[in-house]
Amino acid sequence: MSESSIWMMIIGVSLVSILPRILPIALFSRYEFPKPLKLWLSYVAPAVLGGLTALSILAPEGDIDIRINNLYIWAFIPTLVIAMKTKSLFYSLLVGIVAMALLYNFTS
Repeated sequence: MSESSIWMMIIGVSLVSILPRILPIALFSRYEFPKPLKLWLSYVAPAVLGGLTALSILAPEGDIDIRINNLYIWAFIPTLVIAMKTKSLFYSLLVGIVAMALLYNFTS
């Protein structure tokens, strides 16, 4: 592969990566969206995050694992309780990390 084709590939991959991010902002930043659409769009990020979280907890190795020895479920329970009570990202992360550390170190 020649040096010029490598540079063309780098430029092509960069464009393919950046255009889907920049084009919507460039095209739609001047418009005011209707309230129902704004409300609907406000649910997209939490829904995606919830889906990714559920997948990470229930299928940590690719297959759904809801057995009692799934450590991720056990770490999620206190983390969810703290998140709901405190609504603090810091405390939620702290409890989740500590729960996983304890579960990893004290279970076989």
